[in-house]
Amino acid sequence: MSFNPKQFLASVSTSPGVYRMLDEQGNTLYVGKAKRLHARLSSYFRGHLNAKTQAMVGRIADIQITVTRTETEALLLEQTLIKELRPPYNILLRDDKSYPFIFVSDRHNYPALEYKRVRQRRNDGRYLGPYPSSGAVRESLALMQKIFRIRNCEDSVFAHRSRPCLQYQIERCSAPCVGYISEQQYRRDVEHAVMCLEGKSEHVTQALTESMEAASQALNFEEAARFRDQIKQLRQLQQRQFVDNEQGNADVFALAQRPGGLAVSIISVRDGRMLGARHHNPTNDLDLDPATLLTNVVSQFYLGQPHDLPAEIITSLPLEDSQLLAEAFSQQAGKRIRVTHQVRGQRAQWQQLAITNAEQQLASRLASHQQMASRFKALQEALGLSEMPQRMECFDISHSHGEATVASCVVFDHNGPRKGDYRHFRIEGVAAGDDYAAMQQALTRRLKRVKSGESTSPDVLIVDGGKGQLNMARSVLDQMQLNTITLLGVAKGTTRKAGLETLFLDSPEHPLALDSTSPALHLIQHIRDESHRFAIAGHRAQRDKARRTSTLQDIDGIGPKRRRELLRFFGGLQGVQKASRAELARVPGISEALAETIYQSLHG
Repeated sequence: MSFNPKQFLASVSTSPGVYRMLDEQGNTLYVGKAKRLHARLSSYFRGHLNAKTQAMVGRIADIQITVTRTETEALLLEQTLIKELRPPYNILLRDDKSYPFIFVSDRHNYPALEYKRVRQRRNDGRYLGPYPSSGAVRESLALMQKIFRIRNCEDSVFAHRSRPCLQYQIERCSAPCVGYISEQQYRRDVEHAVMCLEGKSEHVTQALTESMEAASQALNFEEAARFRDQIKQLRQLQQRQFVDNEQGNADVFALAQRPGGLAVSIISVRDGRMLGARHHNPTNDLDLDPATLLTNVVSQFYLGQPHDLPAEIITSLPLEDSQLLAEAFSQQAGKRIRVTHQVRGQRAQWQQLAITNAEQQLASRLASHQQMASRFKALQEALGLSEMPQRMECFDISHSHGEATVASCVVFDHNGPRKGDYRHFRIEGVAAGDDYAAMQQALTRRLKRVKSGESTSPDVLIVDGGKGQLNMARSVLDQMQLNTITLLGVAKGTTRKAGLETLFLDSPEHPLALDSTSPALHLIQHIRDESHRFAIAGHRAQRDKARRTSTLQDIDGIGPKRRRELLRFFGGLQGVQKASRAELARVPGISEALAETIYQSLHG
């Protein structure tokens, strides 16, 4: 089956990551990185491409994705994959050029940070690097010039300036060419920039913090604000990158399971660098529980196979007989192998990344056109419809003890989720916790648009709830005279376990029995789960608006001293609000538990 861009993009994550474009033989055509995977990959299928890119897109048979936490991590992984796979459509600068450097002269009173492709033998300055690409050098130079206002002009231009240039006007240069900064101050800024490039930004931040406090005490608030801005930018530079920390060798297994499908993602980490992710979609014909299934996958992956076993195997679920597996792996590898699922810190981040990739892989597979079409066909047969349904809509209600009640409407067609048609309904004017009234309001508002012809009518309407919600939905359909829409209610079973739901077709008097392996039931569960997820997301967004404005004074455990440390560390309240849990825990006096409390108080 030919590659379907629309179907593929419907399930692509908006997170940063790396993508590999493959041809029909499974060979890698191109490796790229993206800050937002969906936006970047969409650009390949919108037209206005050059001839080379069009030729590459015409050969695409599949696209594989590896999700990362940040764009920097994606850059590191991209470089690793390009070096290993050598794709034909990537520009391989390493083939015929040397690695680039940053050069700082020792012979100039006001040295610049310069880009150098070749390292000279003479000892006339310092060379920083090498860097993986020219883009990495230019990005580093731009950042240092922005933070420390280091000049970027040629020496010939510098020597003949009589007034500041535009770089001074936009605060990217301190204008040493016309004496607006002393040689001592400029040298200090250059030294700070070099220390940051050498990975010593924490020392620079401490020095800038002291300078900021001194300027503030001297009532020089403009200078203090400049130091504050530098601190903020340096904190962003100091984000820990766990794909390239030169520590740790591990394979990380994660399993994602939904009705009708499952996926296993394996991330390989060597010397702290993530080398890539592999994905498998094993069958589960024996209806094994997830832990047993993952145990089988891990054992089959290694035992009797010529794999280079790492020192540690991390799994998203506890394996059966993990100690026995560890002994077998150790005997095969001739060294001690650790098998665990309880990890902290860096390894917990690797584990979470593997889980994210497994969920992304499964979402892409479940949304495939071929599988979705077969599910719609099975649904037609299960509901006894004369024609295959083209559009399904599912509604759910979410709130916290009646607070910030939100209804969700998600839409599926033969291409899978139609996220552009998803809607949130903010419920107002109903009693707190009255889910029936909330459902009535959401359905009425949605179906009014259908009745007026402003919106497409669903063929199948699903409500997440029992007999009461179904009766409420039926009354709305009757009132709107939209009785041609097939109504389906989904009530959770007594154990709330997938596969044990109670289904009602059109009315509570018509229960529908479907086998747990039925593709029709899997489709119903899929859209129900997506509706539930979307409802919770909308509810949390409403509920957390007030919490985002919380100040540090409102947080338990944060007194004047800790509040002062937080503000000093991040350069102000905005920096604290933008910090991650891990960054908050790096502040002196802030434990991981307290960092979690702060993060939840500021973000919800």
